[in-house]
Amino acid sequence: MTDPTWPRLKLGSHLLPGLAAVALFAVLAVVVLGGDFGAAEGFPADAGITAGIGYAMFNLSFGDVPSEGFLVAFLTIAIVLDAALDGAVMLAKREGDGDDALTALTDGGRVRDALGGDETAGETNNDDTVDGGDR
Repeated sequence: MTDPTWPRLKLGSHLLPGLAAVALFAVLAVVVLGGDFGAAEGFPADAGITAGIGYAMFNLSFGDVPSEGFLVAFLTIAIVLDAALDGAVMLAKREGDGDDALTALTDGGRVRDALGGDETAGETNNDDTVDGGDR
C-alpha cells in the first residue's frame, strides 16, 4: 500500500511538451550516432592556421590552408551587431528634458528619508509636503 503523503504522478495533456522533447532528443541522438563524419585530415605542420582563418574571413587567398570565404557572413554579423548597439542606445536614452522624464527614475527621496538622511531637511518631495513633517 502506498503512503498518502508521497507525491503522485499527475497525468494529462500537460505532459505532451515533455514527450515531444524526449522524442526530439531520440531522433537527434539517432541522427548524430548514425552519421558518417569521415576521417579527420588535419593541417600541414608548417601552416599558419590563425592567418588562414583571417584570410578566409575576408575572402583572401594568401593563406597556406585552403578554405571558403566568409566575407558575407562577416559583414552580416557586423551590421546586425551595429543595429543591436544602436537599438540599445536608443532604448537607454531618456526622453524629454522636463521633470516628467525623471519621474519614473526617482522615488521622490523616500528611500533617503527612510535612511535618515540629514541633507534632505527643508526639501520638498513629490507629495508637495516638506520633509520632516507629518505624513
